[in-house]
This record gives sequence, structure tokens and C-alpha cells, in this order.
Amino acid sequence: MFDFLGQEIFRKFVKFGIVGFSGLFVDFGITWLTKEKIKVQKYMANAIGFCSAATTNYFFNRVWTFQSTNPEIAIEYSQFLVISLIGLGINTLILWLIVSKLKLNFYVSKFFAIMVVTIWNFFANLYFTFA
Repeated sequence: MFDFLGQEIFRKFVKFGIVGFSGLFVDFGITWLTKEKIKVQKYMANAIGFCSAATTNYFFNRVWTFQSTNPEIAIEYSQFLVISLIGLGINTLILWLIVSKLKLNFYVSKFFAIMVVTIWNFFANLYFTFA
């Protein structure tokens, strides 16, 4: 099967996925609140929801997924946010393409965009932020 390193990466990916799933509720909840109730433009609402989830995800991933003991929390958090912002760009591009070109529902499109960005975020954080 997997060698130890492969098992370890898989275990971290599963944890990252669980943390990301919790972030999904933060992301969708904040996006819905800002878009539907506060009437913020949909792509701006998406960015607000995405960044809110990225912040909560950082803390859970630092403690649980990657068990980081890096004392440079501000640097580590900044690296995590840079990766998340790149992910936001990928997310927004995919979201825009699916909504405007394929004419799918905004929230269904957002779900697909999140799935793609999850893979980017995991490997970028594994090899950069929490290396």
C-alpha cells in the first residue's frame, strides 16, 4: 500500500479535508449573509466568506492537521493567507467561468470551485507554510 510518508500525507489530507469542511460552513454562511442579507455584490461576498473561512481554517490546521510549533505565528499565518489568496483567485476564476459560461447556480458553482482550491491549498500549505 502506502509507505509511511504516503500514509502521513494522506492522514494530513483527511484532517485538512475535515477542517476545510468546517470552513465550508463558515464560508457559505458568511457568503450567504453578506450577499443575501447585507446585499454585497456576489463576488465580493464570496471573497469575504472565503477569507473568513481561511482564517478559522488556519488555526485548526496549525493545531490539529499539521501540529505546528513554529513560534513565528505571524509569518506562518501570513504564508497561509498568501496561499489562501492565491486560492481565492483560482476560486473566483472557476466560479466566474461556471456561473457566466455554463450558467450553473452560484452556490453549486462555488462548491465545485472549493473542491479544486482544496487540492491547491493542501499541497501549497504542506510544502510551504507548514514544511
